[in-house]
Amino acid sequence: MFKQLMNNYYYGKAGKGDLTPDDLPSNRWQLFWETLRVRFSALVRLNVMYLVAFIPVLIVLGLGVSGTMNILNSTDLGDGESAYTMQAALQAESTAEQGGDPATVTVPAVMSAAASRDALYSILFMSLLLFIPAFAITGPATAGVSYVVRNWARDEHAFIWSDFKDAVKENWKQSIVISLITSVLPIIVYMCWRFYGELANTNVIMIVPQILVMMLGLVWAISVTFMHPMIVGYRLTLKDLLRNSMLLAVARLPQSVGIRLLHCVPVLIALAVAFFINPAWAILGIVLYYILIGFSLSRFVTASFTNAVFDRYINSHIEGAKVNRGLREETDDDDEEEISVEMPRE
Repeated sequence: MFKQLMNNYYYGKAGKGDLTPDDLPSNRWQLFWETLRVRFSALVRLNVMYLVAFIPVLIVLGLGVSGTMNILNSTDLGDGESAYTMQAALQAESTAEQGGDPATVTVPAVMSAAASRDALYSILFMSLLLFIPAFAITGPATAGVSYVVRNWARDEHAFIWSDFKDAVKENWKQSIVISLITSVLPIIVYMCWRFYGELANTNVIMIVPQILVMMLGLVWAISVTFMHPMIVGYRLTLKDLLRNSMLLAVARLPQSVGIRLLHCVPVLIALAVAFFINPAWAILGIVLYYILIGFSLSRFVTASFTNAVFDRYINSHIEGAKVNRGLREETDDDDEEEISVEMPRE
């Protein structure tokens, strides 16, 4: 019984129809919402598997945020006090009111603004350094998830575990190269930005390479949107994969930037909640979101977008390739009905 329950949980039920031909959506916006409704619970299950690969990344982010908060709380606020020292003073006052000895309250040391800035730079550098191995290992899992959600986004069946496993086995080499480059690029951009920024203090022309380095990081950030979906969808060399991904990112630049910004919305909402309401609620909310569905939903949105781009720029130019999968095709009857409605009566 337990084995059957696990099989149904991860494999689903084969042959179970999602949409009938008459119910197929007529545009991609409808297709996205219909498939999301049908596959929502499956995305939650898929997220559990995908989350395992991101545990090291979450640990690195947690350590970085914790270290940053500690430094900000101990930074001099301008009057020789910090958030920690102010809290210690309140604790000492409360202890005295309760008849205790206020001298037993430990007052943390206060960091100067310069020391705090250097400490933040150090934490950022160490976080980016630890981010390299933590994120590099997520590549194969991303390939597996990309294959599953690609099928779901165009209303095709995919088993969660078996199709995920097969996609990882077939595409792990290219996917791990992409994730390794993605993990190394942030620390390269950070170091170059600081290096050329210091040179720019004495030579204004150094702003040019500083901006070029930042543009390199941005181009990669929007191009990587297409890389994993293209890995699982086409047989390409690594050179052609990178070139085609960058060409597609430029061809659909506003939409590509919009997709990347859309993935940042949950974090921005959490920051707004932390600033206006309560940081604890913000942390709890963002953690629950990514534990339940955040990672797989992000990949599903990306797959819905890249499926449309691939149909327009790649599949439509390949002989025999299917396009507009999951969308209702216009038939001759539909055309005749449309013409009869538009023609005026005699």
